[in-house]
Amino acid sequence: MPAMRFFMSMVLIVPFFLALPVHPVGAEETTISEDPAPLAAPGTGDLSEKPLKIRLDTLFRQLKRERDAEQAKAIAGEIRLALTESDSASIDLLMGRAANALTANQTAAAFDYLDQVILLRPDYPEGWNLRATLHFSLGNNRKSIEDIKRVLALEPRHLGALSGLAGILASEGKTEAALKVWEAYLKLYPTDRNAQDQMRDLLEKLAGSRT
Repeated sequence: MPAMRFFMSMVLIVPFFLALPVHPVGAEETTISEDPAPLAAPGTGDLSEKPLKIRLDTLFRQLKRERDAEQAKAIAGEIRLALTESDSASIDLLMGRAANALTANQTAAAFDYLDQVILLRPDYPEGWNLRATLHFSLGNNRKSIEDIKRVLALEPRHLGALSGLAGILASEGKTEAALKVWEAYLKLYPTDRNAQDQMRDLLEKLAGSRT
């Protein structure tokens, strides 16, 4: 069922934040470099040493070009993990606590932590994304979409946010709108079999509604 396949990044995000080391709130924060250095060619250099923007640009280029589904899946996993990076001990701590609260089904606490993340770092996409996931899990599609829009304003290539938005739109019967979002997703990640299946199902549904 498409509604159960949203926010695929959630699977990776929660374990990632649960594994983060604990730092005291208020620890010194640094800013992610926006160095506009040339992109590294795929397979050259150590991407882990490069600024986040450069790494993401390189990984998305590799993802779009990769034709092996399993290799592409690994690249997509790297992208999802890279998007969780905050470069802030305080944000990492709060996200870790939010993840703990989610696994313990402590919804109110999870919202409190995520609201703090968003207040402190409104430019951090993953705070909005995790809150969108939480809203969706509670059946609040409208608030989930509002947060997804904030994610995509910050990072238009966010795979979890795009798949989540497409799924919500499809579940609400907005087939054409969902198709447009899946099209945008597949331009970034052409070998994603689940996205291909969702796209095919929606196209068949749309064709059937017009006959």
